[in-house]
Amino acid sequence: MIETVSTLEIRQRLGDLLNRVALRHDQFVIERKGKPLAAMVPVERLEQMQQAARLHLLSILDQRSEGTSQSQADQLANEAKHRTRRPRRK
Repeated sequence: MIETVSTLEIRQRLGDLLNRVALRHDQFVIERKGKPLAAMVPVERLEQMQQAARLHLLSILDQRSEGTSQSQADQLANEAKHRTRRPRRK
């Protein structure tokens, strides 16, 4: 189960929470004013998510009838990454 913590709680208990993530593989969603802001997960989990995203992208590219070069695949991945990011607030 993923636990929810506030930004204040993170500031007060960062060392303890990092130990829980590293040693017990706990996962946390960090909220500010009741809204999810970020997540704290073990590095292994992050690597698994990145690998799954790459494999998903490769499966989509393989389904295309035309051949896709490595540079084209990299460009498509970069475009997808930038489209999913929210614009920065000023």
